[in-house]
Amino acid sequence: MPNNKRPSAATPQPLQGIKVIELGTLIAGPYAASLLAQFGAEVIKIESPEGGDPLRTWRKLHQGTSYWWYSQSRNKKSVTLNLKSAEGQQIVRDLVADADIVIENFRPGTLEAWGLGWEQLSAINPKLVMVRVSGYGQSGPYKDRPGFAAIAESMGGLRYLAGYPDRPPVRVGVSIGDSLASLYGTIGALLALHHINANQGQGQLIDVALYESVFGVMESLIPEYAALGHVRERSGASLPGISPSNTYICRDGRYVIIAGNSDSIFRRLMQAIERPDLADDPELARNDGRVRHNDRLDAAITGWTTQHDLDEVLAVLEKAAVPSGRIYTAADIHADPHYAAREMIARHTLPDGAPIDLPGVVPKLSATPGQTRWLGPALGEHTGEVLGGLGIDASRQAALKAAGVI
Repeated sequence: MPNNKRPSAATPQPLQGIKVIELGTLIAGPYAASLLAQFGAEVIKIESPEGGDPLRTWRKLHQGTSYWWYSQSRNKKSVTLNLKSAEGQQIVRDLVADADIVIENFRPGTLEAWGLGWEQLSAINPKLVMVRVSGYGQSGPYKDRPGFAAIAESMGGLRYLAGYPDRPPVRVGVSIGDSLASLYGTIGALLALHHINANQGQGQLIDVALYESVFGVMESLIPEYAALGHVRERSGASLPGISPSNTYICRDGRYVIIAGNSDSIFRRLMQAIERPDLADDPELARNDGRVRHNDRLDAAITGWTTQHDLDEVLAVLEKAAVPSGRIYTAADIHADPHYAAREMIARHTLPDGAPIDLPGVVPKLSATPGQTRWLGPALGEHTGEVLGGLGIDASRQAALKAAGVI
């Protein structure tokens, strides 16, 4: 059960005391750092003095700053540094000296050119864990190619399966390849920290490729091809090899997702739609038989859903304990009582006092839950604080600013 009590300021967080230096922009690297920040890590985000992370102006804006920025960069400290300058590079080295994790998502070789690669930084801090996120990884014949999530989703096998067989492949409406890479990067960082703490190990490099992050969730795609020569194809809204599992239209023009995946659920579903003949058909008792008759089953289910409005369909299927659901829009999510009960929509306040609703923190820990302590910061908001912690006084900071270093 979730812990619905809001944590107090004194509640320790699981990553309290962990220092993260974030180098990079946009999604894959910064979102990994965001996940760590939500569970108590001190994340120092290094941004260019000239405009900062482009995410600040991506998609919908509030007074010139994107809502996405306020969400993804919550709990981070913004420090401006010109990483192309020798002084800026030295400040990064000074920050790394007592850091636990560095996260970056530049093209391979970029940090090396600045004297900030793995070899250089790990020599300063042997306990350092460095997460490097790139399109194709730090090695291999494609490593120098620029890579974005859209390309990774294609190379990883996801795009080919997305959409209908008689139409071109489509994309998911979010940068899922970036988010998957962020999750793998976070897992890798935590595994490396555990190795240091539990095994008295040294730091290590975590090499995360966008295309591999997508490929890693492609289920049985390659085993089926290697053993049988089977190339999985696009299947629209249905789930290949599992029957019945599809999207069905209702009488009111809305859609319902129905997953009658297991043998017992299938029987309950057929009883609920008043088709006992199908429930008792021995040919349909197991999934392999149902797959052979998938079109017949989909026709039977559609014949029933088109006679009822969506809410009625959902009520009948819920009573029969058949997994089903509506297709949620942002408006549906925002109004849903289950989201509210689990605190998955959290109200915060923007700098000008305007309200903003952010996604709640995932996953939910019962004793040390994650928190949103502050929203994405203004550009360079914490530069003075962080540099002061390195012993760089106000006069020196003024000189660095005049030189364009900060």
